[in-house]
Amino acid sequence: MRRIATVAIMLVVTAAGGSSAAGTTGSGLYGQVRRGPLQPVCVAGQPCDGPAANVTLLFWRNGKVAGRTTTSKAGAYRIRLAAGVYAVHPARAAIGRLPEPRTARVVSGRFRRVDFFIDTGIR
Repeated sequence: MRRIATVAIMLVVTAAGGSSAAGTTGSGLYGQVRRGPLQPVCVAGQPCDGPAANVTLLFWRNGKVAGRTTTSKAGAYRIRLAAGVYAVHPARAAIGRLPEPRTARVVSGRFRRVDFFIDTGIR
């Protein structure tokens, strides 16, 4: 009896995973956002940049904010957007300069990886 219940639970999880995968169709962007330098002097063998955690990115198109997303603690982001070219800005300018690259192209029918780097201005 216990084995049957386990199989039933596995089927439910698989079915949920299938519907989740179907939800990933469309177009948009995903990737990592890093920032740095994190200190005035970089030390050999230690990273001089790191993930840009909890940063809200705004995606502008035709003079309007078309979407926004906030990075995870690890600097990861994902956003669904229509095909086109978007200017990318952090919601708060206090975290540094504009991200590089400054624009991102969304391709119709797929999610495209674009990683961003934010220069903190520390020198």
